Amino acid sequence: MKDYLDNSNKKMKLALQLVSGYGGEFQSWRLPDSNERAYTDIDFYVEMAKTAEKGKIHTLFIADTPSFGGAGGGTDISTRSPAFPLEPMVMLSAVAYATQKIGMVATFSTTYNLPYNLARQLKTLDTLSKGRLGWNAVTTGTRETAYNFGDAPLPNTTIRYEMAHEMIEAVQTLWGGFSENAYITDKTTGIFADMSKIKPAFYKGKHYQVKGALPIPATPQGQPPIFQAGPSPEGIELAGRFASGVYANPFTIDEAKAYRNILKQSAIRYGRNANEINMFSGFMFTIGDTYEEALARRYKLLDFMSKEEFEGQIRYLSAMIGVNLHKLDVNKPLPESLQNQAIPHPQDPRSPRAVELIKQGMSPKEVLANGVINYHPVVVGTPKDVADFMEKWFKAGATDGFSLAPDSQKGVKDFVEKVVPILQERGIYHTDYEGSTLREHLGVAYQYSVTKIH
Repeated sequence: MKDYLDNSNKKMKLALQLVSGYGGEFQSWRLPDSNERAYTDIDFYVEMAKTAEKGKIHTLFIADTPSFGGAGGGTDISTRSPAFPLEPMVMLSAVAYATQKIGMVATFSTTYNLPYNLARQLKTLDTLSKGRLGWNAVTTGTRETAYNFGDAPLPNTTIRYEMAHEMIEAVQTLWGGFSENAYITDKTTGIFADMSKIKPAFYKGKHYQVKGALPIPATPQGQPPIFQAGPSPEGIELAGRFASGVYANPFTIDEAKAYRNILKQSAIRYGRNANEINMFSGFMFTIGDTYEEALARRYKLLDFMSKEEFEGQIRYLSAMIGVNLHKLDVNKPLPESLQNQAIPHPQDPRSPRAVELIKQGMSPKEVLANGVINYHPVVVGTPKDVADFMEKWFKAGATDGFSLAPDSQKGVKDFVEKVVPILQERGIYHTDYEGSTLREHLGVAYQYSVTKIH
């Protein structure tokens, strides 16, 4: 791999996903130490953000889509907490007032918004937070969302990414129209603003057009950095052109290194420095003072599932390892003969881990408790176990940092109080913020107006 994957002189960067206020496990709202009303408790959400700030976490991250948003993107929240929070712009306004340094990144659709409204809202929140906002620009590819915006069918992938490029161009053009030195406010001369330095956008694309100027001055970081999520070729091109941060979902170090290399190369193709784009690998964990304590917590989450849901997980695990588990005692290790028959499913990158744990003698239930079918890699164990995983990936050049999805609310506090000190002692995580803006936290340059393509 190229030397730009070398992290030997770098510190890892961290984003924290609070999901809908509960953590990454949709049953965690039932845990005795959870605030079961966190979904609508803005004060509690703010306290979680303040805890993250104590741990010097670079930014919060809110995944979102403008539709119902149940667990896993579905609409059934009869027993599981939602996958998405209340409207993120409003949520982050409350967080901005209660915090001083931590960044705030939220997802806003490039398909189901209009440039002027979105540019105005994002820049207002960036102003309110004194330059701590980032925009995760996502094309939104679900029919459920399309239904919420009229009868038109969901645009195909090509069109959605055409719209995404135009939306970001239009929004950045609007952001840069109010020149940095146009905001005068001179009481003596009576000049509030220099109108010769405030330019209309006059942006005309195939999908979006906007003429007017945006009456909001530059923020301390100029304008919000762009984030991107999605590994498609179109997504990689969008990231290479615009993104300062990318949320990724690799399951192995080799997979992560390959994807990080692709992202860096995409940035280079657009005339950017490879280090201008930071990859955040999704990572989940459950922390205990011992492995057994952490495992007991994971068992409790499994026990909260309905019989049908748990059987569905057993069925999924069976497919992952090529062994029918339904007639076996899921609380006991597989017979050695069946362990030897287990093979990874070739189309599921999580399968090798599942097979590895089965062959270590874990029961199917313990394998599930170790998160083998979660949407990110999972560590169940001590603070040191969590730190070891992160250090191994980071030092291997597999990622610039992690997008953390703790199992629960308690996981946020445990990470800040127990894992952060270990990472700091090992010299791979900062001891204080590098500045006051999100761009400074990310180590990317000040920017104002549209991204230049060389």
